Amino acid sequence: METLTTQQQSFLLSTLRDVPDFPKDGIVFKDITTLLNNHEAFNLLMSHLESKYKNQGLEYIAGIDSRGFIFGSALATRLGIGFVPVRKKGKLPSKTICEKYELEYGFDEVEIHIDAFKNKVGAKVLLIDDLCATGGTAEASAKLIIETKATLVEVCFLINLSFLDGKNKIEKYAPVYSVLNI
Repeated sequence: METLTTQQQSFLLSTLRDVPDFPKDGIVFKDITTLLNNHEAFNLLMSHLESKYKNQGLEYIAGIDSRGFIFGSALATRLGIGFVPVRKKGKLPSKTICEKYELEYGFDEVEIHIDAFKNKVGAKVLLIDDLCATGGTAEASAKLIIETKATLVEVCFLINLSFLDGKNKIEKYAPVYSVLNI
């Protein structure tokens, strides 16, 4: 099931919930918790991702704080490979490297353990998150993976908000795959 049918994509879309004016006025938040609590939808999504990535020789999946942790750890378990969290600054306990990125309303930072991929040069990594909007967090995360000397194979999102064009920012670092394009 490397490719989802239109019917499967529609089913996954139907399990998402729009939350208006969250986290601030004018934003329509794409809530994935309604997909997560639907066993059939979550299993379809994870089976699809497992099929897509099982023969790519991946060694690690890096998940972006925090919803990328859900998809990334579940997929890493299915593929029998390691999971690495990319966290907001100040949340990891050992030596880290950090990357700053711009938000609509300021700046933020993400970090990764400097030895996240066991210092293996060229370790094959998939970066995953739930949603691509402006692409700032994913771009910063991609830079961190590359800085560790790992190979960023692809960046995967459950949802790409195409009208915000964040995908183009990330494609400078690796190919981008989105399960759903809105």
